[in-house]
Amino acid sequence: MSRRRLGQLEAEVLAVLAGTDGFLSTGELRERLDGDPAYTTVNTVLFRLLDKGMVERSQRGRAFVYRLVVDESGLAAERMFGHLRLASDPSDVLNQFVHGLSAEEAAALRSVLNDHGERAEEP
Repeated sequence: MSRRRLGQLEAEVLAVLAGTDGFLSTGELRERLDGDPAYTTVNTVLFRLLDKGMVERSQRGRAFVYRLVVDESGLAAERMFGHLRLASDPSDVLNQFVHGLSAEEAAALRSVLNDHGERAEEP
């Protein structure tokens, strides 16, 4: 079994929570993650996300349950901005990013950029 970086597991936990309506316990969340991570590891990730204000916690019986309270799209965009800000050549990063997109992803990006351009031209 290969070990994942904690940041990768954090991203996976966020993705599972984003795809869920309502709260999940640590055990329920663990069942939805690939690779059978340890219960304590998932719990550690949840505590960190709680400290960051990204999830909220409630009690269900004797167990705590967690729910995402931030926008997943905004989180992903902020990570992308962070990488661009740290790059010595942001244009090259964007170039490589665009060339790695599928046809559907490229069409979606083109649509967003066209909408952005139209809004920028409005008085």
